Amino acid sequence: MSDQVAATPHLDALIIGAGFSGMYQLHCLRDRLGLSARVLEAADGVGGTWYWNRYPGARCDSESHSYSYYFSDELLEEWEWSERYPGQAEIMRYLNHVADKFDLKRDIQLGTRVSAARYDEAANLWHVETESGAGYSATYLITAVGCLSSANVPDIPGLDSFAGQWVHTGQWPHEGVDFTRKRVGQVGTGSTGIQAAPVIAETAGHLTVFQRTANYSVPARNAPLTEEFKRWCHEEHDEIRAVLQDTPNGHPFRIADRKVFDVSASERQEIYEKAWEKGGLQFRASFQDLLADKAANDTAAEFLKGKIREVIKDPETAAMLADIDHPYAAKRPPIDTGYFEAFNRDNVSLVDVRKNPIERITPKGIVTADGVEHELDVIVFATGFDAMTGALLKLGVTGRDGQSLADAWYAGPVTYLGLQSAGFPNMFTITGPGSPSVLCNMPVPIEQHVEWITDCIAHMRANGIARIEPEAEAADRWVAHVNEAANATLLPLAKHSWYLGANVPGKPRVFMPYAGGMKRYRDICDDIAAKGYEGFVLDGAAGDATAGDFAAADSADSPGI
Repeated sequence: MSDQVAATPHLDALIIGAGFSGMYQLHCLRDRLGLSARVLEAADGVGGTWYWNRYPGARCDSESHSYSYYFSDELLEEWEWSERYPGQAEIMRYLNHVADKFDLKRDIQLGTRVSAARYDEAANLWHVETESGAGYSATYLITAVGCLSSANVPDIPGLDSFAGQWVHTGQWPHEGVDFTRKRVGQVGTGSTGIQAAPVIAETAGHLTVFQRTANYSVPARNAPLTEEFKRWCHEEHDEIRAVLQDTPNGHPFRIADRKVFDVSASERQEIYEKAWEKGGLQFRASFQDLLADKAANDTAAEFLKGKIREVIKDPETAAMLADIDHPYAAKRPPIDTGYFEAFNRDNVSLVDVRKNPIERITPKGIVTADGVEHELDVIVFATGFDAMTGALLKLGVTGRDGQSLADAWYAGPVTYLGLQSAGFPNMFTITGPGSPSVLCNMPVPIEQHVEWITDCIAHMRANGIARIEPEAEAADRWVAHVNEAANATLLPLAKHSWYLGANVPGKPRVFMPYAGGMKRYRDICDDIAAKGYEGFVLDGAAGDATAGDFAAADSADSPGI
């Protein structure tokens, strides 16, 4: 709480969240435009999702040299990552370094959770309240709360009765959790669960993994970075930046210019083997049509299922882990360090809760539909997040005419470019639903969003424009285009994907991120700005967005590759 700053009655801009997004937005508005700006952050430190997600094995699945800000050459040259895939602690050191380097903490108010934000049309101001009762007003409201920051704790009967300890990976205790010789149950096998399970198994007396949805995973092959590679990163950051900004997913590698059936079966097998040995998300770049053609995807899926069967010694466990019901990379594609190998340990077992769902939790543990009570000392929920919309809706946002954001999005989020929603003037969202966000290496869309918002506010101030919001029709057309882009891929085929909100009971099933590719999205945003913010209403002057504004996504620029 030492970074707490005194309240200011009015600000040019109020930013909610002090992760990658909020810190860069503060830097841009305060230091580039000279605006009065402040960040309100619920945590007691900067870092955003990395402040909370400190579970065992927490590690980025983007390569470290790409999981960085690229707005500052000086920052790139002075920071060195230690591993191919940075762990949570190293990412926190990096973000604190950035905050200190640019003197951001003096305008970041920690331990401050926003409880309501209301638009005052007469004054053209946003009034923001916090749980402590403090109030602020600002001309511009920017939400930087993150796509994966609202923990999804499943509503299982009896949870309150559990006599042991339960934790969620997205709200991990800072003092840690001691698993030594304890009976641990882990619920969930997405990216987080795949990272956590091998590490928990190292000290637990016994680990029981409760799997609803079997998942693919490619070895991360994580290792310390060589001095040669570090030198290359310093010398070639212009080229690395160019690749990051020119690829559909903002990763530091290009997609192979070939399709699955352009090569023979033996060549294809060799390509997959080399990609498996190299490890990491680059496996997806082996062919350009993996997310566009089901038959092509089946070849990758069968290869990966074959690897699972090779690794797992017990045939029954191998069959459960390889019983995957969705195309490869139609859900977030995990990478791992020893995940499947962990099931060869004597102290690890697997429960198929698709076959035997969890019915209730008792004081002693978890009871499944077959009547078996799995006795546990600790339950770990690796059940993900109310992704993309959960944290936004918890802010209690009310726009023009008293309409809440929750009501405006009752059937699913409706945004223009993922940046704004009709009826909420001067409110911007960084990496919101309708933007590429979670389909990318996150710092890339974050930087693009922040710079676009900064340029937009600069344009408004230079031209005497008091407010900006989308035309409702433009937002509707954008949502239709988001669906069109998703339907050009295999992504909607994953029934339980959080991209669709399917992991949260009662949440509208709407495909939320933009699957047309980061490069295409950047071009669309730049074009709209160049045309005088087409599709937006600027202080009463309507833009002229047309139904033909957005080119349909083609398979060559689809995500997950």
